[in-house]
Amino acid sequence: MTSPFLSDLRAQGYVGEVGLRVCDVLGRELFALNPERVFPAASTIKVPLLILALEWAQAGRLDLEGRVTLQAADRVPGAGVLHELGSGLALSWRDVLTLMIVVSDNTATNLVIEQLGMDAVNGWLNAHGWTDTRLVGKLQLPPEQRNAAQLRGERNRTTAREQTDILGRLVRGDLLDAAHTALALDILERQQYRDLIGRGLPRAENGEHLYRLASKSGELGGVHHDVGVLYTPRPLVIALLSEGGMDRRELPGNHDVNLLSRALWPLLSALGKVHSDGDI
Repeated sequence: MTSPFLSDLRAQGYVGEVGLRVCDVLGRELFALNPERVFPAASTIKVPLLILALEWAQAGRLDLEGRVTLQAADRVPGAGVLHELGSGLALSWRDVLTLMIVVSDNTATNLVIEQLGMDAVNGWLNAHGWTDTRLVGKLQLPPEQRNAAQLRGERNRTTAREQTDILGRLVRGDLLDAAHTALALDILERQQYRDLIGRGLPRAENGEHLYRLASKSGELGGVHHDVGVLYTPRPLVIALLSEGGMDRRELPGNHDVNLLSRALWPLLSALGKVHSDGDI
């Protein structure tokens, strides 16, 4: 049976494929559409990277106030600001993690991958049962620096089921202690790309959002993702993954994101017990 969510998307002309899963914060599934389908992870791969880095900090393996020096060779294009800055900049690891999420900085992400190691990241994912989420390599590398898997066309990948499980276990405190859980969610709440889940957030009369959102978006050509924890009256853990859309990447106000957000929010309002006027 086709869900109203998907029917609405198709009626509005969306041609891509979608994976969507919504759970409550206890992990109980409230809605699912293609939750096991594997998608290119795009920048949602930065969520497990953040959590593992904070696990290392919690264990004393990574000093969040320790410094890493940005080298010219570290800079890669795409999202973020570090590729616009000069080499020699000394950043704290706290700053690197913040940049990786808040402005989705690809250079910062590669610094984190270099520090953690790809095998350690994938081993950690496996140990938690997230076998469909994979870090294949660093982001936005020139062809001569890509590894064999990347040269074969493989991409970092994930599923809606695993993204909601990762975020759900984070918010329940299953992955980090209270202080590092709070830090992870605080960083995710400050993400500046809020065009999908965040677009439909109801506002008070003064313009302030009524509900908090801790999230991470992701985007490639024809790919638009958003995963997060939405603190509606019944808090929700959400993963919306999509690919095969018609929009180019990094195009503000694009058609596909508008359609996805408009179709998503009636579902979130119902599941999150939000009245149509945004009141509880």
